[in-house]
Amino acid sequence: MTAKSGILAETQSLATLANHWLATFEKALAGGDDALLKTLFHPDSHWRDVLALTWHIRTVNGVEVILRELKAQAGRAHPIGFRTDPHRTAPRHVTRAGTEAIEAIFRFETAEGRGSGVVRLIPDAADGHMKAWTLLTALDEIKGFEEQVSRSRAKGESYARYFRGPNWLDLRKSAAAYVERDPVVLVVGGGQAGLSIGARLTQLQVDTLIVDREQRIGDNWRNRYHALTLHNQMQVNHLPYMPFPPNWPTYIPKDKLAGWFEAYVESMELSYWTGTEFKGGAYNESEERWSVVLHRADGTKREIRPRHVVMATGASGIPNLPDLPMLRNFGGK
Repeated sequence: MTAKSGILAETQSLATLANHWLATFEKALAGGDDALLKTLFHPDSHWRDVLALTWHIRTVNGVEVILRELKAQAGRAHPIGFRTDPHRTAPRHVTRAGTEAIEAIFRFETAEGRGSGVVRLIPDAADGHMKAWTLLTALDEIKGFEEQVSRSRAKGESYARYFRGPNWLDLRKSAAAYVERDPVVLVVGGGQAGLSIGARLTQLQVDTLIVDREQRIGDNWRNRYHALTLHNQMQVNHLPYMPFPPNWPTYIPKDKLAGWFEAYVESMELSYWTGTEFKGGAYNESEERWSVVLHRADGTKREIRPRHVVMATGASGIPNLPDLPMLRNFGGK
């Protein structure tokens, strides 16, 4: 056996092991078989669900609690089709948090959507069987509300048919003005988080408006200190649908990133109001809408009534200054 064939055989063996675990997991969930389900989890096990089965972001620890939650949620979500994802990294040996495990990336679907996940298997000292140490299940898309990408993308043919009607730019300007309608979602803050959620919601055809108090898109980076570059690598800062070019520096200069933000908003067709300050809002329980007051750059006040408000103002937007004696009188010398 060559080294290459040996690696291939091991990969196939790991895939067989992972798919056997996934098939047994699906069978136990479908049949409500508590005893079978318990044989699949290590005594020290952890389950993280991101909207897939619970419709919440939850972490559950301990085999007994995991079994109880899985059984309760599976009856509603009806998860099926668990199998390793052939388009992702094949099952492999890894070391996570100092623990050696077999890691497998899988896919599945529920009554509401399609998802992906990761399971890490380790041997149980009691019987030697490979059992789930950690399990992640995450919702990737909702059935009937798939993102308009790849084969589902808009064709744009309607703009070519009506020569005297509004073209793409006319419709973009009209949509972003919100003259006769309110957005479904208001996103407060136009940084990485605001742009990311705005782009994802727009692709899901959820009418979304982003507002930011800065006068120009990207000023939340552009106005920082002169020599600033990002403190973490380019690879972990990509925005949805438009990754940074492969020739960009590992640590992106602030002004380069600011310019990218402007281009991103235009390319992703995001509705974005600059120079707009969020002054507060109140939620009407009976109407299930917010009443939000915005102050625009031209001095006008606008009240809008979105169904959802997302605060994307950053982790460090509010200064945390120590209460030091004479700090207010310190002149910098």
